[in-house]
Amino acid sequence: MRAAVVTTFGGPEAVEIAEVAVPEPGARQVRIKVAAGAVNPVDAAVRAGFFGGAGKVIGLGWDVAGTVDAVGVAAAWEAGDPVVAIVPGVAEPLGAHAEYVVVGADAVAKAPVTVDAVHAGTLPLNGLTAIQALDLLDLAPGARLLVTGAAGAVGGFAVQLAAHRGIEVTGHARAADEELVRSLGAAHFTAGEVEPRSVDAVLDAAVLGAPALAWVRDGGAYVAVRDGELPDPGRGVRIEHVWVQADGARLGELVRLVDEGVLTLRVAETFALDEAAKAHARLAEGGVRGRVVLVP
Repeated sequence: MRAAVVTTFGGPEAVEIAEVAVPEPGARQVRIKVAAGAVNPVDAAVRAGFFGGAGKVIGLGWDVAGTVDAVGVAAAWEAGDPVVAIVPGVAEPLGAHAEYVVVGADAVAKAPVTVDAVHAGTLPLNGLTAIQALDLLDLAPGARLLVTGAAGAVGGFAVQLAAHRGIEVTGHARAADEELVRSLGAAHFTAGEVEPRSVDAVLDAAVLGAPALAWVRDGGAYVAVRDGELPDPGRGVRIEHVWVQADGARLGELVRLVDEGVLTLRVAETFALDEAAKAHARLAEGGVRGRVVLVP
């Protein structure tokens, strides 16, 4: 089968399409025939060597939508089930950008019934990141939350999920994205500076760091979607980093919200698997609203 991999680190040109063996599912695993999967910034980071793994063949891709093709022992799925899943890991020989992928059965959820596989393939990684970040913030209805990068994939899901929970959301993004961000459920919008200590919490999807931390009130909370050192503001602000975890049950909740119309799945462009390097180049150009999706 074909799979998108890197054997040397670099820019989009480092992405290769390799011929590899079809993987076999073990106990409590399923094999998915891939229909679609989004290209995410984490894929670019893997490709560039941010997570290490020099000298290995590293598979790309975390998002997958497709159909169960084979099941291992004690895997509670059946061949033919339409599913979505996250394929976590940054140094494995195979990722989701392939014709087939094997994942743990507990990382899988039934696919949404209201959207096609291309759109479903944009949900797992960014949806789980957003909901797990909100879990860390643990905000009550009525709390004031500012989401940076509110027009992006993680930020957009965070705005929708928080608004659905009754949280008062301010979206922070470029001025041109105001209409989009408000359509996702943000009660307020800003493209510029924010008054210091004016919100209960910040979900920093744009990874602004210290400037965004200054917007949190004393005793509030801040969650970043990427690891990194942050200064201690010394004001009782709780600081967290979210590193997405595979969770089929939670992914199933997100699927339900898609089917109920709470979450919007946005596709910017699609590329064939053989054009994976072009898809990476498009992501690197920036300004993508919605996800770039690979289709085997």
